[in-house]
Order: sequence, then C-alpha cells, then structure tokens
Amino acid sequence: MTNTPNVTNTENTTNAPPETRAGRREWTALGVLMLPLLLVSMDVSVLYFAVPAISADLEPTGTQQLWIFDIYAFVLAGLLMTMGSLGDRIGRRRLLLTGAAAFGAGSLLAAYADSAGTLIAARAVLGIGGATLMPSTMALIRTMFRDPGQRAKAISLWSGVMTGGVALGSVLSGLLVEYFWWGSVFLVNLPAMALLLVLGPTLLPESRSENPGRFDLLSVPLSMAAVLPVIYGLKEIPSEGWHAEYVVSVTVGLFFAYLFVQRQRTAASPLISPALFRGRGFAPAVALNLVSAFGMMGSAYFTTQYLQSVLGKSSLEAALWGLLPTVLVGVAAPVSAALVRRGVPRAHVVAGGFVIAACGYGLLALVGTDSLWLVLAGAGVLAAGIVTVMSQLMDLGLSSAPVERAGAASSLLETGAEFGGALGMAVLGSIGTAVYRHGMPASAPAQALETLGGALAVARGLPVRVGDALVVAAREAYVDGMRGAAVAGVVVLLGAAVVAVRLKSPEG
Repeated sequence: MTNTPNVTNTENTTNAPPETRAGRREWTALGVLMLPLLLVSMDVSVLYFAVPAISADLEPTGTQQLWIFDIYAFVLAGLLMTMGSLGDRIGRRRLLLTGAAAFGAGSLLAAYADSAGTLIAARAVLGIGGATLMPSTMALIRTMFRDPGQRAKAISLWSGVMTGGVALGSVLSGLLVEYFWWGSVFLVNLPAMALLLVLGPTLLPESRSENPGRFDLLSVPLSMAAVLPVIYGLKEIPSEGWHAEYVVSVTVGLFFAYLFVQRQRTAASPLISPALFRGRGFAPAVALNLVSAFGMMGSAYFTTQYLQSVLGKSSLEAALWGLLPTVLVGVAAPVSAALVRRGVPRAHVVAGGFVIAACGYGLLALVGTDSLWLVLAGAGVLAAGIVTVMSQLMDLGLSSAPVERAGAASSLLETGAEFGGALGMAVLGSIGTAVYRHGMPASAPAQALETLGGALAVARGLPVRVGDALVVAAREAYVDGMRGAAVAGVVVLLGAAVVAVRLKSPEG
C-alpha cells in the first residue's frame, strides 16, 4: 500500500504535536462514540422482527412498508458526503451532537408513530442523523488519535462495532418485540444519545478546517442524485431482476455521478476536494474498501436466506445463529492492527485479509442443504477477513487525507462501502438467482421459478407429496445458486488480494 504523506494540521483544535499519544480521556471519549455508532449500524436491521406488529398496528400499504424499511438506508447513503464535508466546515463535534439530537428525536417520533406516513418520516429523520454520526465519529478518531498505532487500534474497534451492530440489530428487535411493543426497538436509542449529548461537549475535542471555503450548495443535490438512484437500482435487481426501470435508475445515477465529479473539479470550493485523491493511498483505500463491502453484503444476502428458508429456522433462531460468526470479527481487526505495528507491511495484511475472506467464500461453495456449521464457519471466516481489510483501509484512507478534510475523507470511504454492498447484492444475487432458475424443473409454477420463498409459498398449497418434492428441488437449486455466487466471490476477492499486494509502499 502507498505510504501516508506528512500532512500539516491546520485545525483550530489543539497545539499538541501530531505524535502525542492519547490518554484515558481520549479512550473514554472513544467509548462514548461507539454507542451511537452501534445504534446507527443496528438501525439497518432493527425492523426485521417488528414488521408484523407494525403492519397490524399501522396497516401500511405494500409500498409504505417498503419505504419504512428502505428510507433509512437511502437517506443515510445519500447524505454521507454532504454531512462529512459539512462537519469539516462547522465542526465535527457540533455536527455529531446535532446529529445525536436529531437521531434521538427521530427515535422518539418513530416509537410513538400513529401512522405509516409518520413512521416513514421518522425513519428519514433517523437517516439524516445517521449520516451525521458516521463520518463525524471517524473524523473525530482521526483528530483524537495522532499516534499511528493508537489510531489503528481505535479504527479497528470502530470497524468491529459497525459490523457487529448490523447482526445485533435483528436479534435485539426480536427480543424486544417478544416482550414489549414494537416502538421499543426505537426507544433503546434514547439513553445512548442522551449520554453522548451530556458527555460529548466535555470529552470530545472540537475540530474543523480553518479555511474551508464557501459551502457548495449545488453539489448537495448532485451528490444525492448520484448516490440514490444507483443504490436503489442495485438494491432491487437481486430480487426483481434486471428490469428496465432498475437499469435506467442505475444509469441515471451514474450520469449524475459524472456531473458531480465535474462540479468538484471546477468549483472554487468543492464539496469533495479532488486533492483528496492525490493523497498517497487514499484512492486505493476507497476502491478496495468498496470491494470488501461487495464481499460482505454479497454473502449476507445468501446466508440469511439459507438459515431461514433452507434450514427452516425461525427468524429469531436465524438471527441468534447469525451472531456466532461475529465472534471472529472481534478478534480480526485488533490482530491486523497488531501485525502492522510489528512491522508486517500493510499491503500484505490487506492482501491476507482478502485471501482469508476468499477462503470463507470457498467454504460457502461447499455447502449442501443441511450444512449449518459449514455455513456459520464460512460466514465467520469471511467476516474476519473483510473486517481485517476494512480496518486497515479505513486507517490508510484517513491517514492519507489532510486532517482538515477528515470528515470528507471518512464520508467517501463510507459512501464507497454503501455502493460496494449494494453492488455485491446485485451481482452475486443475480448469479445465484440465475443458477436457481436454471436448476428448477421447467414444470414448476411460475412463482416457484422466481425465488425460493416463492417456491415455499406455492408448496404449501399443493398436495403433500408434490409440495415436498417442490421444496426439495427449490432448496437444492438455491444451494446451487449460493455455491455459484460463492465461487464468483472467491474470484473477486482473490483479484483484490493481487491488487492489494502490488500496491507497495515504504511503510507497508
């Protein structure tokens, strides 16, 4: 990997030398930052078990139910770059605390929503708050931890919390809905946000760019028009297929992405400075981080359905089993940071992480229709490899960027991860779907040919013997598709490992 260039700190935050080691105050502040970060990541999956209760209470239409699920992720992805750049200008702590207040207000509104429209609006507010919290936490880590070794450790913790939060969200929602009403899945956000608002002003340093320039308002709608159509199209393709409307959506998004890039090149004070990509190591970090998210989300698309629809686990059982692979996540990032501190070239650690993740896909390529432990092992190995990669690339990307642009840098890394996750689901999901349809009997009902869930639904209305035969065929076809997608994942991740190991740098 390319080395981190020396940067001049132009922030009005501290006069401490760049190599000053963080003390108890900074590590305590990091613990406070991890709470909202955990909740932001959990909110991606926290509605999994609350939907039946929400549907019974609020009676949303099919379209409204989809928006209740999706609006949070769409708003978050669309505003990441805007909020990262805004934090560099007005202060990352100020933006973080403002976002925490918005997240808390959105959580309270969502918990007591009396209509589907109100809940959708509340989830949008949560997305806005999440978009402020994610880049702000990463940028503040860059500010608080100047020592490279300490910063790498802090970022490894950040990566582990982000990854674990998605898995924990579904389990927490299942437990809360089991004993309380569905609004409780949102109320759990309030204590953490209140703690951040109370302790943040004392523990967290304020930091901003001294000369940020005028905020480029035109770049805001351009960035959203670039991100949202692409994310939407890629998200729908795995389940709905390559229909014209989704291809058009992606194409429109790419067109606006071109306009956005042109605007950043010509604006006097761009939202995302092109100079970021001239930092040694930043562009490779963004690109390879996208690939790592591709691998992570591509596998999650299959393993979740495998546990429920192939093995027949209930949603809560599947979520609880899904926590096991995250055990390796807690080990992987700290180990990778320790290897780099001990002199192992970062390029080799990143390449090794991609190889480990590819081995995880290799295990998934061996599964049958009754391979619980093999699937969990594959998912765990894959997650460990991806978190190894992500933690190192986040550190490299932030270290390669000037401190005064830490917010914009972190938002680009996170936006790239959003794109990568959507692309992984689209590409690997499409491969799995194609293999599934090819493996199904031509005489199967049309609904059964579309998805495994459709086949299981059709089978329940058929005579027992015919229905059981259809279920067996559908599960075998699904596993064939999963294996095909896993092979493709192996190829992609090994290719990324080759690219990573060739990116030499003096610091490794």
